[in-house]
Amino acid sequence: MTGRRFTVRGTNEHFACRHCGADVAPLRNGSVRNHCPACLHSLHVDVFPGDRASDCGGDMVPVGVEHSPKKGWVIVHRCARCGFEGRNKAALDDPDQPDDYDLIVELSARRRDV
Repeated sequence: MTGRRFTVRGTNEHFACRHCGADVAPLRNGSVRNHCPACLHSLHVDVFPGDRASDCGGDMVPVGVEHSPKKGWVIVHRCARCGFEGRNKAALDDPDQPDDYDLIVELSARRRDV
């Protein structure tokens, strides 16, 4: 895959969720937290995972979930500003702030074409 960069160094940082205001801590497993565990919303900041190269900055709304044999549950997000669709691995096993399992179950019942 030419042109694809995966540079997550320095991006697993504390943040306040722009959607719900939750105080979100970094993941402890060495991965990168890229969505709020309370409301599952994210920001459109990446072109490729972890690169922080997108100029959009729109609200990435959780619109569904998928199950991956390699990654487990994956949250599907759609940007409210530009329509970009992205996927983020759910952080259900984080000891400090696991993703809201009830919201993931609710998303699994939704149709993605809304």
